[in-house]
Amino acid sequence: MREGGLHLGGEQSGHIVCLDHTTTGDGMITALSIIATLLEEDRPLSELKNVVTKCPQSLLNVRIKEKRELREVPRIANAIRSAETTLGDSGRVLVRYSGTEALARVMVEGEEASVVDEQARMIADAVEDALA
Repeated sequence: MREGGLHLGGEQSGHIVCLDHTTTGDGMITALSIIATLLEEDRPLSELKNVVTKCPQSLLNVRIKEKRELREVPRIANAIRSAETTLGDSGRVLVRYSGTEALARVMVEGEEASVVDEQARMIADAVEDALA
């Protein structure tokens, strides 16, 4: 969010960060920010929600036996690069380890659900082959 100069970010889970007020998700801050926006815009939420564009997202968890720097494992690095190239500027790829479980989390977003699912599966397969 900071890199992109963004002030509002969220996930499908409902986790929302209002960077102007806090660096972590906070339900009370989110609710107050929505109320403030409704008052400033003098429009109902049913109208304001139309400015949000939903992107298909695929999130896969892969059980692993070891944690190695993901972009230093050739098969994984190649899969990530391939997905990023396929998606171009219309999507994003995030591959990271869980902080609490023996899992790698593969998240891919983009414009077309079928492409998003295909790219996420390709990366997950590479992670599984290399680290499971």
